[in-house]
Amino acid sequence: MKLLKSVEDLLYEIVSWLVFYPITMWRSIVSPLRMMQYADEELEDRPEDQYSDTLSPPLFLLLTLLLSQAISSAVPSIYADASLPPLLESTANLLLARGMIFGLLPLVMAVTLVRKKSIKLTRETLRPPFYSQCYVATVFVFVAGLGLDMLLVPHGGGLTVGFTVVVVATIWYGLAQVRWFKRDLGISTAASVALFVGRFLLAIFVMIAVALMIGWTLRNWK
Repeated sequence: MKLLKSVEDLLYEIVSWLVFYPITMWRSIVSPLRMMQYADEELEDRPEDQYSDTLSPPLFLLLTLLLSQAISSAVPSIYADASLPPLLESTANLLLARGMIFGLLPLVMAVTLVRKKSIKLTRETLRPPFYSQCYVATVFVFVAGLGLDMLLVPHGGGLTVGFTVVVVATIWYGLAQVRWFKRDLGISTAASVALFVGRFLLAIFVMIAVALMIGWTLRNWK
């Protein structure tokens, strides 16, 4: 009976994602700052009461990466014939690797906020800003990922659309981050812009470095 109850709970949880995933995505797009504040507030509730009307930020990121992964595999690409390391041929392993790579984006921003507030960096102090960042980072990663897929369509068929989508996603993400830094750190708009640009470039550099390291390590795995 306990096993059946667990299966029932799991089935309900998975099916409920069909409702709460689009709700979470929509709210994150139209009200990024509100969702970032919401992520902080929910962590103050009891674990069983947290994120009752949305998906939790890390789960939202992982499901979006899975969706993005499915879309990328369906879109024609100039790298369609490129082979992945054997360990990444598994959907679960590839999702885990992508989660580790793209999770660096909210991580860099969260660490920046904690450090700028002169708060001791611990698992507990890092969790609220990281959860907040997952909502906006997920939207950026998904939309920018669609743009990159279009850029990689053979014969340059999606260059214009892809470039436009990536630019729009970056501007949206930048505006959300600038407002977040400005509100939480109490700094000027110019300082917020400079802080975002610096940390965004750092995050992209680290993500590329980690991706290359994972790829090199797995290709040489024996």
